Amino acid sequence: MPGLYFDELQVGQMFQHPIRRTITETDNVWFSAITHNPARLHLDEEYCRTETEYGQRIVNSCFTLALMVGISVNDTTLGTAIANLGWDEVRFPKPLFHGDTVRIETEVVELRESRSRPEAGIVTFLHRAYNQHGELVAQCRRSGLQRKKPVA
Repeated sequence: MPGLYFDELQVGQMFQHPIRRTITETDNVWFSAITHNPARLHLDEEYCRTETEYGQRIVNSCFTLALMVGISVNDTTLGTAIANLGWDEVRFPKPLFHGDTVRIETEVVELRESRSRPEAGIVTFLHRAYNQHGELVAQCRRSGLQRKKPVA
């Protein structure tokens, strides 16, 4: 099990996730279609080329968020998470485009004991996504209920 227990985490701990992902046109169109998001910014190349400041389609920000959190799971919460409690302060300072490669880093920013579940604690992660140029393209704070290491 690659995930970490609550008691194995420390505030300030950083994860440079080894998985990177190049975003494809298929990713963006498929995600936009299955979530019923018809925004022209994601689907209409001609509109974006002639009517937007970017000159091309931009990647659906919900896909960016899902990818950023998903890439972090293997190193942080796989097999040890009880529940995702929420996402806060979700920001997208720069867009992603088809062909961009994303890398993710995660920082543990807060830990606290659960008042209602003695076998668990609440962890807050700060996830950051960067493109291949090292530019910050997304970030969010994610809180989760995390198992403590079982008592032997």
